[in-house]
Amino acid sequence: MGAAYATRDPVQAELAARVARIGHRAPTVSIATLATEVDAIRAAALAHGLYPAVAVTHAIEAALARGERGTLIVGWLDILRDAVACERNDGLACETYLAACSVRLSG
Repeated sequence: MGAAYATRDPVQAELAARVARIGHRAPTVSIATLATEVDAIRAAALAHGLYPAVAVTHAIEAALARGERGTLIVGWLDILRDAVACERNDGLACETYLAACSVRLSG
């Protein structure tokens, strides 16, 4: 994972930094730890109206439940990083990120 995306919003910047930290640790931590950290990002994103990020966290949680782990999760986190930085928070933006998750799922 690269550096967090530049954003004017400090909440988005903090969440992007948290996603980057999770990405760096993803290959070595447990699924339970990843799930807890992704859930914390989901809660913060929801509290701040970052709905595309909320949608992506649900997809990541489903991937973790299917047993994806380690470096496989890094691709999902890339989508989450983009969703956190998204300036739009409407339904169409959520659908766009969910479509990206669907493409990621199908390979």
